[in-house]
Amino acid sequence: MAEEAVTIEVDGLRIEGLYDPAPGARAVVVTHPHPLYGGSMVNNVVEDVVRAYKAAGYATLRFNFRGVGRSGGTYGEGIGEQDDVSAALAYLASMGKPSIDLAGYSFGAWVNAMGVDRFEAAGRLIMVSPPVGFLDFSFLQYCEKIQLVIAGSADDIGPPDKIRQMLPKWNPQARLEVISGADHFYGGKGDDIARIIQSFLNANKEFA
Repeated sequence: MAEEAVTIEVDGLRIEGLYDPAPGARAVVVTHPHPLYGGSMVNNVVEDVVRAYKAAGYATLRFNFRGVGRSGGTYGEGIGEQDDVSAALAYLASMGKPSIDLAGYSFGAWVNAMGVDRFEAAGRLIMVSPPVGFLDFSFLQYCEKIQLVIAGSADDIGPPDKIRQMLPKWNPQARLEVISGADHFYGGKGDDIARIIQSFLNANKEFA
């Protein structure tokens, strides 16, 4: 099925999203890069993540954070955006999806990580290029939900060496996959992102 436009209500705001339904219990919310630098749900990496989950039979929901595109409100400095994520998770739960992954790219990964303790509906976190070279991740302690982290070997915003140093604190069991030659924007590397995520989902079906 094709994605359909949906509206999610949060804090009196209308948040625009794209929902692709699928049968079964499994679904994913995908969050986008930094709103102040042109980030939106219409992004190549977001679309690669959506594509991978769709191929694995998951329902998918991506949305524009407050103040982006047709979503109401203004930039919330990563705090208001956590409310947007909560509302997106609640939307999927209302669609009868009890098994929900939360996948974020760059700023989206940061927002997801900041709110992980309150995102009870999210069973797993997948992070693509968490921007550890640009935003503060010192708050993030052990979190068993963090299962997969993807980084580009040439990414100076989410440097893989720095992620590798931080990952044991986040979750020593989490998988780190580094895509050779990819920078933060993953031009021409979308198939690698999709392949890594599909491989992870296929290998961890028991968690879904």
